[in-house]
Amino acid sequence: MIEIRDLSKTYQLEDQTVTALNGVSLTVEAGEIFGVVGLSGAGKSTLIRCVNLLEEPTSGAVAVDGREMTSLTPAELRQARQQIGMIFQHFNLLSSRTVAENIAFPLEVVNYPKEKRENRVQELLSLVGLTDKAIAYPSQLSGGQKQRVGIARALASEPRVLLSDEATSALDPQTTTSILELLRNLNQRLGLTILLITHEMNVVRQICDRVAVLENGLILEQGRLEDLVRQPDSFIGQALLPNFEKQSISADASTVNLTFVGDLADKPVLAGLVRKFDIDVNIIAGNLQKIGKSRMGKLQVEISGKQTVQALEYLKEIGLRVEVA
Repeated sequence: MIEIRDLSKTYQLEDQTVTALNGVSLTVEAGEIFGVVGLSGAGKSTLIRCVNLLEEPTSGAVAVDGREMTSLTPAELRQARQQIGMIFQHFNLLSSRTVAENIAFPLEVVNYPKEKRENRVQELLSLVGLTDKAIAYPSQLSGGQKQRVGIARALASEPRVLLSDEATSALDPQTTTSILELLRNLNQRLGLTILLITHEMNVVRQICDRVAVLENGLILEQGRLEDLVRQPDSFIGQALLPNFEKQSISADASTVNLTFVGDLADKPVLAGLVRKFDIDVNIIAGNLQKIGKSRMGKLQVEISGKQTVQALEYLKEIGLRVEVA
């Protein structure tokens, strides 16, 4: 749905050239939620604004739903942008307009018939859970309600792609969770493709199918959360499931870190291991949680017995990541 190829963006500031993006390439599949994570100044906002050409790339190409955005005429670009909704960190609502009028605004711009416009606004209010706030003004809303208005407005023209520019970073944790649940629901109900940028790992954990790490305008790593968690040197893997400090309780045992992903996180793997190899297993530390759509976890255990080596090989064969501490 979104294809970014060798994208670069530079700015000329007085007597120096600043590189915001440096040869970024990534692909977002139709119907997935793709996160771009990084610290402030990494180039995340520039990247997402290049997708709908609010920022014009210095070089490279951006295609959305098969259309090369950088080669469109101004009229074609306006039409293409109707299929790309966008939500913002600070909501960007019109303070002099009611909730319903804010949602209707993009439809007015494209001369959408008034009667159909009113019906569409009611549909959207229901979709984001704000049917009782139609005549309220932004100043009368909470942060979470304002963002719901922003989401409804972004969906007014029935886009296939939604861009989220730090949409939850101004919200408290509980409200953030409710907004992420709404986005996941819209993704599933409407088949909406979502590209979001964030500096919050909790957002990645809750909602993303795949993620890319951006630093100083460069992609450091990207992939499915399940795959990155399996990689011992992955930034995302370490952030979501950090390693435990080694804690030795028995001098005769091997201390091992085990990483579980997917179905293995719900199976009695250790109980079966004890029976199969006649060994002793002592759990020292553990962390099991839902990340994206899968349950993942990490355990630090001590294993002792004559068949310890064979047991560790077996764990590797069935798909666990095994690291002897």
